[in-house]
Formats: sequence, structure tokens, C-alpha cells
Amino acid sequence: MHEDTAATAATAATDRDSRTGWEWARADDWQPPSELDTGVPHTARMYDYYLGGKDNFEADRKAAQAAIAAYPALPLLARTNRQFLGRAVEFAAGRGIRQFIDIGTGIPAVGSTSEVAQRVAPDARVVYVDNDPIVATHARALLAGHPAGHTSVIEADLRDPEAILGHPALAAAVDLSRPVALMLVAVLHFIRDEDGAERIVRTLRDALAPGSALILSHGSPDFASRESAAEGTRIYRSASAPLVLRPRAGVEPFFGDFEFVGPGLVQLPLWRPTAGHVRTTELPEGWQDVSAYAGVAVKA
Repeated sequence: MHEDTAATAATAATDRDSRTGWEWARADDWQPPSELDTGVPHTARMYDYYLGGKDNFEADRKAAQAAIAAYPALPLLARTNRQFLGRAVEFAAGRGIRQFIDIGTGIPAVGSTSEVAQRVAPDARVVYVDNDPIVATHARALLAGHPAGHTSVIEADLRDPEAILGHPALAAAVDLSRPVALMLVAVLHFIRDEDGAERIVRTLRDALAPGSALILSHGSPDFASRESAAEGTRIYRSASAPLVLRPRAGVEPFFGDFEFVGPGLVQLPLWRPTAGHVRTTELPEGWQDVSAYAGVAVKA
């Protein structure tokens, strides 16, 4: 949200859902938290800019523009990542999964998890998790019209998976004894190895019931020039989280002993781009430059 719009927004009004104890902000009354530092680029708002959104500030736009200058395929990467999310959610819902935990959701936009899941299965329950107050507050505003209990928003940090799993709002919406689609889409490349990235994902995987699915995409240096990868990493050092690009060998272990569904762990646009065999003529122009992996795996 641009500064002039944010400055004139009225105080957020909320409705409390008595079953979950959750507060929902009405979209027309939303304003960003007063403690928000708009001078620091935030990864979620930079991603919003790549998608052509308006929920970003000047610092986000400048950082995003610098990143695009270093790696022009970034907007295409963002779009294909959102398309992968939609296809993967449709796959999970088609398998009968009715619970989705989307961690590092960013600012919900067209094609978000709840939109896709509840289009396929209106009874699907979605819990969004993000650690940024502006993202969490804005998500609640955008989702205020959804049925109470069907879509929830938790403000929590992926680096503390135990807090996510133990959050009362998650317990109110999700039954972990039943299959869940755990979504870690374009978020783990903001978690450093020294922050325990593999431990974090293992903790989340271990909490899931058989039949659950892990939906994951991750930035990689494998498809970009060394110069572009290095410059992108440098730019994100001034953002709210560092960029940690991992090769295929660094991404595959996140799936643990879950079994990949076809076509396995592949370059992002190649994950089931059509109902049948991959037809490269139907992929977006420039897809070869999309430097990320994507995959879906199921717990036996």
C-alpha cells in the first residue's frame, strides 16, 4: 500500500469470531501497524511488486527494481511461482486434502491458496502464516469476507515451527491427525542453513499425518548466471531477510522421506504445466531463465 493511501486509512475495525478467538479486520478500514518501518525493503512487498501489485512502499520498489535490473526474469519467476502454487493446490485438493497451511504466504493476491482451494472444495480450511505485521494485518483485511474458521491468519515466524504448530488458531482450524497440505512456497530461500532450515522443515513434516503433502518451491543458482545470482543475493542483504539460493542438492533434502509425485523436483515452470506431457510451446516465453525448483511430495 502506498504511503499516501496508508496515511489516510481509518483505524481498523475488527469482528471477533467466538469459536476461534480470532480478529478479522474489515478491508475498507485497514491501516498498517504504527510500528511498521517502511524504510526497510520487505521480501513479501518486493514479491508483490514483481507480481504487479500495489501493496508496497518506496523502499520495496527501489530494491525490487534493482533486483530486476540484475535478474530481469524476476517478474516471470514470480508469476510462474504463483501459477505453480495454483496447480499444486488443485492437485492436493483433488486428492481429497481439505486442510492447507501456507507458511510465508506474503500478501494474498489473485490465485492465492484459499481462492484456489475453496474453488475446488468450498469446505477447505486454509491457515496463512507470516511473520510480518503488515502482511498478517492486510491478509486479514483481504480475507474478512471468508467464512469464519475456513480461512485464518497467524502472525508467526517459520524459524519457530513449534510455535506455529502449537498456535491456538491453528488448532482451531486444522486437525493434524488428518491429511494436510503444508505449503513452503518461495520462503525457504529466506532461511539460512545456520538458522536450522532443515530442522525447521523436518519438525513441520513430522507433525503431519499420512496422506499429507509438502508443496515447495525454492530459488536456485542452477539456472542463472553466476553474476546475476551474486547480485541478487547482495541486494537482499538490505531487505528484511537474506536470499539463500540453493542448488538442487540443497533443495531435495527438505522433502525428507516423502514420496515425490510426478514429475518430481523440477525447474519451476515444468511442474505439470499442462494436463498431459510437457509442451514447451505452452510455457511462458523466457521460462528457461526461471531460476527455481518446485516439487510436491506425499507422506506415505
